[in-house]
Amino acid sequence: MSRTIQVFQVDAFTERLFTGNPAGVVLGGGSLSDDEMLAIARELNNGDTAFVLPAEGADHDLRVRFFTPRTESGFVGHATIATHFVLSRLPGAPRRLRQRQKAGLVDVEVRGEGAGRRIAVRQSAPPLGRELAERERLAVLDALALSSNDLDPRCEMRIVGGAGNRLLIGVRGPQQLKAMKPDFARLSTLSAQLGASGHFVFTLDPQVEGCLVQSRMFCPAIGIPEDPVSGNAHGLLGAYLLHHGLLPRDGDRAAFSGAQGQFVNRPGRVDVELEFKDGALAGVWIIGNAAMVFETTVAL
Repeated sequence: MSRTIQVFQVDAFTERLFTGNPAGVVLGGGSLSDDEMLAIARELNNGDTAFVLPAEGADHDLRVRFFTPRTESGFVGHATIATHFVLSRLPGAPRRLRQRQKAGLVDVEVRGEGAGRRIAVRQSAPPLGRELAERERLAVLDALALSSNDLDPRCEMRIVGGAGNRLLIGVRGPQQLKAMKPDFARLSTLSAQLGASGHFVFTLDPQVEGCLVQSRMFCPAIGIPEDPVSGNAHGLLGAYLLHHGLLPRDGDRAAFSGAQGQFVNRPGRVDVELEFKDGALAGVWIIGNAAMVFETTVAL
């Protein structure tokens, strides 16, 4: 029996078409097998494709599975933004939802109306992992074609996050971001050796107005050589900056904006809000716009 699914292409973390981070969104994912989801993700050939499925319990409103062209991911920030931008177009769509995925639960809010509406995604406070040893640090620098002098002395290399963790690397400025020549094969090997699924390189001296940071991210180990704009990594960065006293805090609130994608001609912006309870970090909100590129149906 033939099945028809709805497929959308969405640019996340931007209001302009063909910028930001592209993601596929597939409705009706409950009728698809794992092999079919992976085949659709390969065909769309985005960094990530999200498949929307019905809820399986009272603690969430829907499930989403994320696939790169190579494998399934636990959680993807920009594809979650894209998913809820699509769902918010449906008649009677709720403004708040709880989403379950392989990596657990996130809360989602739709903020604003019309084409300029923004999607906000709340994750639990991410764990701060270990700092890199000197030998590991030098290996990462060599794989990125950076030197020790290129690093921001305030920012040690540290793995942050749980299932979707990243190695965070602070550099002095945009010139270091531009000059990097990543060796993707070596970065893939290092991901396995270090236990970090990607490498997020950032500077606290950006050249983008209104942003605290500018960054690039490389995840060849999961099939994404360079991710244009990463919401998840910016959430991890918020916890990292707070821990190191590099993010101003105003009472029970801290917030910043990050620019990414400028060096791959897909500029985008991620807004981050940190939420506190009893003085401690309790959650991180990733917030972004999105733009609809196209929608179609596919008969299987």
